Amino acid sequence: MTQLLPKALLNAIDELGKLPGVGVRTAERYAYFLLRSNRVTGQKLATAINELQSGVGYCPITFALIDADEEVSPLYSDPTRDKALIAVVEEPLDIIALERTGQFKGTYHVLGGAISPIDGIGPEQLHIPELLERVKKDNAEEIIIATNASVEGESTALFLQRYLKDKGIDIKMSRLARGIPVGVDLEYADQITLSHALEGRRTL
Repeated sequence: MTQLLPKALLNAIDELGKLPGVGVRTAERYAYFLLRSNRVTGQKLATAINELQSGVGYCPITFALIDADEEVSPLYSDPTRDKALIAVVEEPLDIIALERTGQFKGTYHVLGGAISPIDGIGPEQLHIPELLERVKKDNAEEIIIATNASVEGESTALFLQRYLKDKGIDIKMSRLARGIPVGVDLEYADQITLSHALEGRRTL
């Protein structure tokens, strides 16, 4: 069968197609866009990708993403942040969502995922012992469990509650309130969201 596209373009499409959420058609559009763009655009993208691994590190305390030349996360070292209040999230990018609210003035702890036996992820793969150390070191007063409203997120939240209790840690623990998003009919809401909406109901 005759090859319809140049090999270099096919290679670019194949590599772009390996990105999460990028299908064949989207990969083709991305590759063709880069082909039509001037060389500088492609070079900038290539440089950004090449510097990604060497330019990004992990905070040894919070496990948030940091610049490679930083020792700890600025959100932890900032003296105005309340170290006694820790929001526990699954992934580093979850921090961005909470920071955008402008309402949270505590610090963060990134677990590095959620408990998911199906994917072979158990508690031992997560940064849970490090959370215990932080609670003791920073004399934490409250932990906000901000894992996702998924089966894995709920399982992780329950495990954290039991884990800290079993370790004799007496600390206030709270969970992000969940509810029905604006504009969503009840018939389209999933069971977990509905359950949390009922639990978090308010008096009118």
